[in-house]
Amino acid sequence: MHRRLLLSVTLGLTLGCASTKPTAEPGALERVALVHGGAGPWAVAGYRMGDFALQQLGLPRGSFKLEVIHHSPAKVQYTCVADGAAAATGASLGKLNLSLVTAPTPEDVATTYRNRDTGQSLTLRPSASFVQRFRDVPREMLGEAGRAVLTLPDADVFETVTP
Repeated sequence: MHRRLLLSVTLGLTLGCASTKPTAEPGALERVALVHGGAGPWAVAGYRMGDFALQQLGLPRGSFKLEVIHHSPAKVQYTCVADGAAAATGASLGKLNLSLVTAPTPEDVATTYRNRDTGQSLTLRPSASFVQRFRDVPREMLGEAGRAVLTLPDADVFETVTP
């Protein structure tokens, strides 16, 4: 009986550790809401992308070495990604390391994160499944949808754009 319990616990911990779902950073939704005014799905996706980019580039939040360039049509939901990126990375218009470039279509939405010192960069865009699921979410459902985005696997939220 003791062995069966030990095996069950070990298996449960192993499977839990192998999960592709992110561990939500405490305060992530609050950080997004502080910058954006709410934590809807597109802003939370921007947060997730920004957090991932910082890890990949080896930069801390608030680094002046980071440059963030967000490409999107001038339409709410697509531009919300930039605020989420700002919440995650600490990039801002005032620090001159966050910029918004108008793109012609929603299919062109992408955010480039670049380490100014090394030149290393990473471009991310919302995944097709994310866009399909969260495009035009009704205003009264934004908070719930944002909480859902925080728990999804990375691949269900964003993908890397290869040059």
